[in-house]
Amino acid sequence: MARLPLLLALTCLGSGAALVGGRALLNQLPAPDPNTPTAHLERLSRLSPDPARRREANLLLLGRQGEDPARARQLLRGQGWGRDGLAALVLKRDALAAEALADREAAQQRWRQLLRRFPQTPAAADALYVLGRDQPRLRQELLQRFAAHPAALAAAVEAGPAPETRRDGALHLARHGVRWPGAAARLRQACRQPTAAPTPQQRDQLAGGLAQLGDAEAALACLNGSQPGLDTQLALAKALLSGGSAQQAQGRLLQLARSAPGSPQAREAVALLSEQPGPSSLQALAALPASLQNTAPVQARRALDPGTEAVLAVLKRWPADPASWELQWQRARRALLERQWATAEALLSAPIDHALPVGLAGRQRFWLGFSQWQQGQRSEAKSTWTRLLQRHPEGYYGWRAAVRLGQGDLSLDPRRSPALLLPNWQPLASGDPALDRLWRLDQPLEAWEHWRTGRALPPRAPRELLLEGRLRRAVGDHWIGLGQLEQASLRLPAGQSCGLAQQLERSLQTPSFVAELERAATASAVPATLLAAVAKQESRFSPGVSSSAGAVGLLQLMPDTAAELAGGPLGPEALRDPSRNAQLGARYLKQLLGQWQGNPVLMAASYNAGPGAVAGWVNPQLQQDPELWIEAIPYPETRLYVKKVLGNLWSFQQRPTPGC
Repeated sequence: MARLPLLLALTCLGSGAALVGGRALLNQLPAPDPNTPTAHLERLSRLSPDPARRREANLLLLGRQGEDPARARQLLRGQGWGRDGLAALVLKRDALAAEALADREAAQQRWRQLLRRFPQTPAAADALYVLGRDQPRLRQELLQRFAAHPAALAAAVEAGPAPETRRDGALHLARHGVRWPGAAARLRQACRQPTAAPTPQQRDQLAGGLAQLGDAEAALACLNGSQPGLDTQLALAKALLSGGSAQQAQGRLLQLARSAPGSPQAREAVALLSEQPGPSSLQALAALPASLQNTAPVQARRALDPGTEAVLAVLKRWPADPASWELQWQRARRALLERQWATAEALLSAPIDHALPVGLAGRQRFWLGFSQWQQGQRSEAKSTWTRLLQRHPEGYYGWRAAVRLGQGDLSLDPRRSPALLLPNWQPLASGDPALDRLWRLDQPLEAWEHWRTGRALPPRAPRELLLEGRLRRAVGDHWIGLGQLEQASLRLPAGQSCGLAQQLERSLQTPSFVAELERAATASAVPATLLAAVAKQESRFSPGVSSSAGAVGLLQLMPDTAAELAGGPLGPEALRDPSRNAQLGARYLKQLLGQWQGNPVLMAASYNAGPGAVAGWVNPQLQQDPELWIEAIPYPETRLYVKKVLGNLWSFQQRPTPGC
C-alpha cells in the first residue's frame, strides 16, 4: 500500500508530461493557411486533438464552401469558445449566415452575444451597426468607438433624418472616410442645408473632404467665403490643378507658402509650384519667402534650363530629394533626345543612384548604359545593363536591358507566351499577430477592417503602403490598392530591404480576373499576359471605372469602339462586365497587332492615342533605337502609357524571383 501514492504520482506526472509533449508537438506542425489542401483541412476539422486547429481549419473551409449559409453555420457550430478575436469572428460570421437564412432571432442573439463578450474587437462594430437600426444610441457608440471602421462609415452615410444628425454624419465622413460610397453626396448636402448649417470650422472640414475628391467648385461653394485651414488650402489647390485651373491653383499655393512658411503644408505647396511649367511658376517661386527659396524643389526648378554644372550642384547638395531625381531625368532626357551622349552620361552618373527608389532606379541605369553604348563604351554599357537586370529585372527598363543584351524579348505569340500566374497566397508579415492570423485564415475582409480600425495616421512609409495595398487588393479594391503599391515603389530606396522589394514587385505583378482574361485571350488568339498588361494600366483591374473621356471597364473601351467590335451597341453595364469587356478588348488588340505587323510599341501607342496619330510618328528611328523613338512621342500620356503597358507585359511573362 505504501507504493500506491508513489505510483499515482508517477502516473500523473507521466500523463502531464505526455500532454505537454503532445501540445509541443502540435505547435511544431505547420499552421494551416490558404495554401493547405481542402482534404487536409477537412481531416484537421474532424480529427485534430487541438480545438484551436479545428477552429482554424473550419474558418479556412468557410472560404471554400461558396455562398451556402447553411453550410457556413454548420462549420461555425461550437467554434465560438474562448476569449480571443477568433471567437468574435465566429460569432459575426454565424450572425451573417443566420441573416442570410432569414433567421432573425438567431442572428440578433449572435450579435448581442458578440457585443457583450467582445465589445472592443473590430467585429463588435458590425454588431453595433446592425443592432443600432433599432437603437440609435448604439450607432453613436459605433461612430465614437470605431470611427474609421467600414460599419461606422456606412452608419455615417445613413445618419438622419434630423438635419443636425445628417450634418454630423457628413463631418464624420469628411474626417474618416471621404471616399466611402455615398460620402460625396452627404458632404454636399451638409454644405447646402439651411437648417443646422455648419459653422466656419465645420465648413472647412467639409470643403477639405470635397477637395480631396477633386471637386474644387463644390469645395469653394461650401466655404462660403470663410478662410480655409492649411490642409484644406492644399487640397483645394491640388483639386484646381487636376481640374485644369493651373493659374488659380498657383495663386493659392503661393498664398499658402507665404502665410505659413514653416509648415509641412507650405513645403508641399512649394514642391507643387516647382513642378508647374511656364514662366508664371518661376514668378511665383521668386515671390516665396527667403526661408523657402533655398530648398531643393525651388533650386531644381531654376536649374532646369542653365548649364550642366548647375544641375550637378543641385544633385550633389540634395541627392535624396525627389526634386533632384526629376531634375536629373528631365535634363538627361533632353540630352538623350538631342543625342548629346557625353552630357547625358555625366548627368546620369551623378552619385544619387543609392537614393533613387525602386521605381526609378531602372530608368537611370538603363539610360546610363545607353549613353555609354552610343559613345562606343560597349563593355561599360553591357556591365551597366547586366547590373540593372540583376537588381531590377522587371518592368520596361528590365525588358529593354534584356533585349540590348540579347537575353530575351516580349512574346506576342499566344502559343509561346506563358499563362497568367494565379494569385498565390503569401504571408502578410505585418508585425501585428492578430492581423497576420486573420490573413493566414483567409479572412481578408476581417483583416482589412482590423487594420483600418487600428491605424492612427494614413500610411506613408513603403512598408505601410505595401501593407495597405495588399489588404485593399484582397478585398477587391484594386484601384486604390495598386495605387498604394505604386507609391511604395516610388518611396522604397533601391538596394535596401531586399525582402520588401521582392514582396512589392510580387504584389504589383499579381493579375486579377485571370479566368476571364485567359478565356478572352484564347478566343482572339492573343497572349493573356497582353490583356493583363493593358488592364493593369487602363483600369488597375477595376471593371467598374469610367474615364473622363467616356472609356469604360476593365480594358477601358470607348462605347463606339466596343459597338463596332460587338456588331451592335452595348450599354454601360455590359462594358462593366469583366468577361465581356475582356473579349472585346482582346479583339481590338488583335486588330492593332495585325495593323502594325506585330510591333508591340505601335500597338500599345495606338491603343492609347489612336492608330491615326501613331501613323504620323513612324520613322526609321523606331527600328534603330526604339527607346529613343518612345521618348520622342509628342503626347506625354502616350509616352508613359507605352512604357507602362510593355513593362507590365514583360513582368507578367517573367517567372524568376525579382532581383534586388
